Amino acid sequence: MDRDRILLTPGPLTTTLRTKLAMLHDWGSWDADFIAVTASVRRRLLAIVHGQDSHVVVPLQGSGTFSVEAAVATVVPKDGHVLVLDNGAYCKRASKLTQMMGRRCSVLPFPEDEPVSAAALEARLITEPSISHVVLIHCETGAGVLNPLAAVAEVCQRHGRGLLVDAMSSFAALPIDAREIRFDALVAASGKCLEGVPGMGFVFIRKAVIEACAGRSQSLAMDLHDQFEYMEKTGQWRFTPPTHVVVALSEAIAQFEEEGGQTARLTRYQDNCKTLIDGLSALGLKPFLAAEHQAPIIVTFHAPDHPAYDFKRFYDAVKARGFMLYPGKLTQVETFRVGCIGAIGRIEMQQAVAAVADAMRELGLTRQAA
Repeated sequence: MDRDRILLTPGPLTTTLRTKLAMLHDWGSWDADFIAVTASVRRRLLAIVHGQDSHVVVPLQGSGTFSVEAAVATVVPKDGHVLVLDNGAYCKRASKLTQMMGRRCSVLPFPEDEPVSAAALEARLITEPSISHVVLIHCETGAGVLNPLAAVAEVCQRHGRGLLVDAMSSFAALPIDAREIRFDALVAASGKCLEGVPGMGFVFIRKAVIEACAGRSQSLAMDLHDQFEYMEKTGQWRFTPPTHVVVALSEAIAQFEEEGGQTARLTRYQDNCKTLIDGLSALGLKPFLAAEHQAPIIVTFHAPDHPAYDFKRFYDAVKARGFMLYPGKLTQVETFRVGCIGAIGRIEMQQAVAAVADAMRELGLTRQAA
């Protein structure tokens, strides 16, 4: 095969050659050139959410989950009470890590195939005044549901509760404007819709709350307040930074800006999503979600209702044709997931549909009833 396999996953993603080439050089973590790259990346990240006046951004080594955990431990006081709005696997992960950080945690459950409800949140906040912070997964990629960030933020602001947003799979693709949506912290990562490589998360924290965060975290490495203070004073990371990841992200942001920013990226992903759903639906594969709940990030499909279907064999057959799918994340029904994000467009999505069709023929999976 003369190209890398296309990653149809929620991250890591397929990256451009320019992004890959950016990682071919070594950088000194204390060197002025690398310090300048870090400063530039932070400045451009803030611009994406229009948060220059209201927020700071703190990068952190590790996967996106590292940064979610760091945000909870840094922003929520030790005696705080967190409510997690739960409609999927990544919501449950947020609940687990919140408890492991020693914070009191409650869960407000919703069906996996529906968005969370701002009205239900408001009712809970009224009856449970001890809740200090709410955690929302903006795009719950367990099923692919888009949750109502603006409506949830409005309820939290009106009731004086802090809001922590996991925007891992939405940042830089779906519109998020800090001038219009109030959040205490918003978390994203390098290897998602910015189309960088994995290895770095970053947290936007409201300037009005960052100073109060001193001493809250029980972790040395994941104390975002200390990381912020050190970066402000020195321009450096406290501990060894993922230098190659940072310079690759800088290059990926340059391409994001050249493409036309968030609006252009969303347009491409929406086209990818439509091409995918139309193509696989024609093969008899049914999306799990109703169209009005589907984010253009990752699509969950019902597995073929056929005795010959086995996900591993299906996955291997599609992989042999140059495309990598993702297993389902639901517990009640058998599914698989296909991502719409990364440095890919309509042609690659059409090729992916053709690969799935070929794999189904090879495995003897007849066309499913629509």
